[in-house]
Amino acid sequence: MGMALLVGFSCSLIGWICVYVFICYVNTQRGYEWNCRLVTLFHGILIVLLTAYIAFIDGPWPFTHVGEENTPLQVLAVLISLGYFIFDMGWCMYFRTEGPVMLAHHILSVLGMLLTLGLGESGTESCAVIFGSEITNPLLQTRWFLKRAGQYDSLAGDAVDLLFILLFGLVRIGVGSILLVAVITSARTKLVIKAGGVAIYTLSWIFMVDITRFAFRKSCGKYRRWQERCIQNSVNGKAHQN
Repeated sequence: MGMALLVGFSCSLIGWICVYVFICYVNTQRGYEWNCRLVTLFHGILIVLLTAYIAFIDGPWPFTHVGEENTPLQVLAVLISLGYFIFDMGWCMYFRTEGPVMLAHHILSVLGMLLTLGLGESGTESCAVIFGSEITNPLLQTRWFLKRAGQYDSLAGDAVDLLFILLFGLVRIGVGSILLVAVITSARTKLVIKAGGVAIYTLSWIFMVDITRFAFRKSCGKYRRWQERCIQNSVNGKAHQN
């Protein structure tokens, strides 16, 4: 990594730490995890907007130009996310809030971004992966905030869960499969980048399995509660008639 990239990474990391410290300072009534998740929410919204602009407006198109030289805007996006992921991984390890699968996701993401910056190429697919990985993150944080505020068991909670599941399946699994094929079949993409893509894609499927199990359990629970309400209403109706 060149000096300019090292300076850029340092500024990104320090910047995210400062954002977290500032939020903790002005939001003292909330705990450390609440404030860290506010930083995560801010990063998710910022990086999704930036990588969407890179993919759909600035270009190049990620499905046809994988393995090409990084553009300045791609480097900026990767540096912003690299600083955030290092900050968040350090925070999670210090407070021990995440399991091995999520930590593995963080480590693979960091390694992938370091490779992209070090090789000076594959920024197109890296930004596409960042976009796909982070597009569901604001929903994930919203779900956590709703639970902590006691508002999760509501229409808003159901809507957030449904949208999260649909986006995850459509973007990370559906579009992710197409991108993975483009990366693997590309003659320009380095083998180590292809291996990283397979690893990230495999983790996405592990998450997808967990999400499917969660959706099944929640649907079954709602169905049982609906049956219980129907039975109770029937009993109350008969009692009222008698």
